[in-house]
Formats: sequence, C-alpha cells, structure tokens
Amino acid sequence: MAFVGNGPVVEELDAKFWRVAAPLVYHGADEEFVVPEGFRTDFASVPRAFVWLIPRYGVYTRAAILHDYLRSSGVVGTADADGIFRRALREASVSVPRRWIMWAAVRLGSRLRGAGPLDIARFVLIAALAVPFLAIPATVVQLFLMLFWLVELVFWGVANIGRRATAPPPPTPQMKTA
Repeated sequence: MAFVGNGPVVEELDAKFWRVAAPLVYHGADEEFVVPEGFRTDFASVPRAFVWLIPRYGVYTRAAILHDYLRSSGVVGTADADGIFRRALREASVSVPRRWIMWAAVRLGSRLRGAGPLDIARFVLIAALAVPFLAIPATVVQLFLMLFWLVELVFWGVANIGRRATAPPPPTPQMKTA
C-alpha cells in the first residue's frame, strides 16, 4: 500500500492551481487508484492562518492530490476518501499530530459526511486536543499579519506624501482632412 514511483509530476497553472502532468498511482488496501494526467489540484487547502504549521505542499503533497482526486471523482465515498488520505499520510511518514489534524480538517471540510459513531468520536477527540494548540498561535499569526499590513500601509503613505501625481498630457488628436 503506497504510491508507485517518484513524483508527483505537476505543472503550475496559476498562483493556486497545478495540473498533474503524469499519472499518479496509489496502491490502496484493496484497490489501485490512478490520478489521471491533466487532473487539476490545489495541493493541500490550508487557511492562511495555519500555513505556518501545515504549508500547502510538503511530504504529504501526493496524499493531498490523491484526496482531491478521490473527492472530485466520486470513485469512493467521502469518509473513505478521508480515510485513504489519513493512511497515505501515515505511509508518507507525516507525524502523528500533523496527520490527525489534517484528517480532522478534511473531515470538518466534508461536514463529517458518511461518518459513523467511531469517526465522530475520533473527530471530537482530535478537535478538542487541536483547538487549544492551534487557536493561540493562529491568533498571534493573524495579529502580526495585520500589524505587518499596517506597517506596509504607513510606509506606502510616507513614500507617496511628497510624490505628486503627474500624468502625461493627453495625446493630441490627429485630424486628417480630405
């Protein structure tokens, strides 16, 4: 049970999306899943306040691409796609806390669709442990991002105080007579 070959081979489409340039193959417990060439992904969808902990790409990139594919293609159900994601994270040697936080995030993103009582209990346990751990750093990061934005605004304002907007004169119309 693992990904076949190296990779992924991707091409950047824009600042957020990438295209799989060569098929990505994953051998699951019972099935083989193939992310086809041309599939569009955003890697891991991580809110900006949490990128300090879980960047959009890393050792878990292939697992994130597979999860995007499984969710969009409907090859398996939502709960199964999320479970395969967690298994692929484990196989990629993602640390236990990060793996379970990422799993809880995708389960929350799917609104616990297809979750049984055990899944819900796992989610509540992981969320209860993760919220205090994430809330304080995320709040501090957001505050400093806002502070940095204010500093940039002040510097922009100071830089533009003495600068007078001088627009070039409008072009002279070209009048042609017959």
